[in-house]
Amino acid sequence: MIYLDNAATTFPKPDAVWEAVLTCGKERCGNPGRSGHALAAAAARELFSVREAVAGFFNIADSSRLVFTLNATAALNTALYGLLREGDHVVTSSLEHNSVMRPLHALERKGVITLTMVPCGRGGELDPDDVQKALRPATRLVVLTHASNVCGAILPIREIKALLPEIPLLVDAAQSAGVLPIDVQALGIDLLAFSGHKGLFGPMGTGGLYTAPGLKLSSLVQGGTGSRSEQLEHPDFLPDLLEAGTPNLPGLSGLRAGVEFLAQQGIATIRDHEMRLTGLLLEGLAGHDKIRLHGPADPQAQTAVVSVTIDGRDPGAVARSLDREYGIACRASLHCAPVAHRTLGTFPQGTVRLSMSFFNTEAEIKETVRALGDIAEGKI
Repeated sequence: MIYLDNAATTFPKPDAVWEAVLTCGKERCGNPGRSGHALAAAAARELFSVREAVAGFFNIADSSRLVFTLNATAALNTALYGLLREGDHVVTSSLEHNSVMRPLHALERKGVITLTMVPCGRGGELDPDDVQKALRPATRLVVLTHASNVCGAILPIREIKALLPEIPLLVDAAQSAGVLPIDVQALGIDLLAFSGHKGLFGPMGTGGLYTAPGLKLSSLVQGGTGSRSEQLEHPDFLPDLLEAGTPNLPGLSGLRAGVEFLAQQGIATIRDHEMRLTGLLLEGLAGHDKIRLHGPADPQAQTAVVSVTIDGRDPGAVARSLDREYGIACRASLHCAPVAHRTLGTFPQGTVRLSMSFFNTEAEIKETVRALGDIAEGKI
């Protein structure tokens, strides 16, 4: 099988990830913070070790400001519902995933917030000045994807933050964590939501949210934390404030192994490899007159995510042919981002999304180009 659905979840993952999951489950999987016995203490040390490792990966100075969640969706909802209040104004872009758009739409529909969606170009480009122009006196938050899950377009986070130093910036890094360098201090990121199971090579059921000093969120979920158990009030300090309930410790141990793998390989090395594959795919497909590329079509301006359509062919049917006839796994349709597809001009049919990772090869990309060419020419 040629696996090109890494934007959904990476596969395969480094062996060290599954070894860490198994070791934690067999040797250190007490309940951290809930008891004083040796196994619980070992679990607490493991959780702290993971928090320190992931915080260091993003240059988060105080690891207590990093809380773990099930995924990026949970992190984004925690940030949006925890920060926004009645009368707030929010600015976002037209490339966002439904993990951003649906909670914002729900808050807008209930009359809690007003929302401005800044349009991106057909290639996924976003002008920082357009974001600045959208600000109002009541603007409480700007929320932007770091990289589009549909076309891979990379948004200019650093440049945008420089134009709004006093407005909190929430970055959806579901597609960029582990793929692009992310230094929350250098980029000026106030809130960072990320998934663990994509570019970070962690297991499913892992993710996190960073909150910068000076920002205080209300808790979306309340319950047991192991701290201040004598009180009926939920703890008001991080990470306990936003981490109610028992954590997925084996999964988080695997996430640390994924982060360690990335550190060993080097983000630059991984990025270079993925840009090389992206360039090979773009170049190979550009020569077919029935194949349409959607997005930047520039490896430097995007992640290793390429969206295509074939004239006269339904994207879902193309994806099925790739799977059944060629053993190529990809994703078709709207990718949980209808607003992004409207921006790219591919709504409502969507696209065929091909998303690569460090473990893909040039031979696999050449075979994919050949397969799409066959389909475009009506051979399949």
